Amino acid sequence: MIRAEDESFMRQALVEAHRALEMGDTPVGAVAVREGRIVARDHNRVERLTDATAHAEILVLGAAATAKGDWRLDDVTLYVTMEPCPMCAGAILLSRVRRLVYGVRDARAGACGTRLDLLQANPFGQEIAVRDGCLEDEGRGLLQDFYRSLRRASTDPS
Repeated sequence: MIRAEDESFMRQALVEAHRALEMGDTPVGAVAVREGRIVARDHNRVERLTDATAHAEILVLGAAATAKGDWRLDDVTLYVTMEPCPMCAGAILLSRVRRLVYGVRDARAGACGTRLDLLQANPFGQEIAVRDGCLEDEGRGLLQDFYRSLRRASTDPS
């Protein structure tokens, strides 16, 4: 069961995903929440920054650490619209995030239970609570729109 506060914070992550879409990036957004407040928010900026590591999760984890003044985010919940990839799951482990809530499962590269589960198999021993499927339909719709527009652009003869 999804908690009301999870939906509220995921809606903010979806706002970020819309920003990524407007910028021509894969529409994934994330927010970091500490003590009931958003301390960091961002969206995918891989294309805009020409940086393969500029995933929403990575950007948010860095900003949350700066806001907290500590890289240990053991009192932070991370909300992300799409299941984190292996790189992002590794960063979540290393930053010691307490809880992860995500929307859309990623059958191709999901590393939090769908394709593989780095969080469950982590070598560091800390437990990370994971909740998936939060506002999944909204996130999936954004991703489908994005990939549909890419296909249209690749088949456009002009």
